[in-house]
Amino acid sequence: MHSNPPGSSPDIPMDTVAKALEEVLSSALPQGCITVGVYEAAKSLNVDPDNVVLCILATDEDDVKDVALQIHFTLIQAFCCENDINILRVNNTRRLAEILDGGGKQGGEPMDLHCVLVTSPQSSSWKDPALSKVNRFCRESRCMDQWVPIINLPER
Repeated sequence: MHSNPPGSSPDIPMDTVAKALEEVLSSALPQGCITVGVYEAAKSLNVDPDNVVLCILATDEDDVKDVALQIHFTLIQAFCCENDINILRVNNTRRLAEILDGGGKQGGEPMDLHCVLVTSPQSSSWKDPALSKVNRFCRESRCMDQWVPIINLPER
């Protein structure tokens, strides 16, 4: 275990984690391993929490004032912590939409990208090096009392 001083950042550079997260989402999407939306995520967490390998909570500047959303986030975070599910905060929903489908629309309606779950494929135990990198970043952040680390998804 590395001994980082309090307030320091994990050993993995932030841009490496952002790139790894993009890889995880891009490879999980065609496998049907992505759940999008606060309500859908809550249902999935309730039914099969052991299958969830990562929870992403996404916000933009406007979302900070949304009290209902913040309450949802608090409840989801508590559930994930209790069930040992790694959590990341992402501060760019537009970039998240691009990664997930190129525009953030689902049947003409904007997708609720505030909560995205990545689940493990039913067919096999998923050994994704990018997922391992993201999970290690989450573990290292927790060791430094950053329970929900925030990463920036850079624009392309």
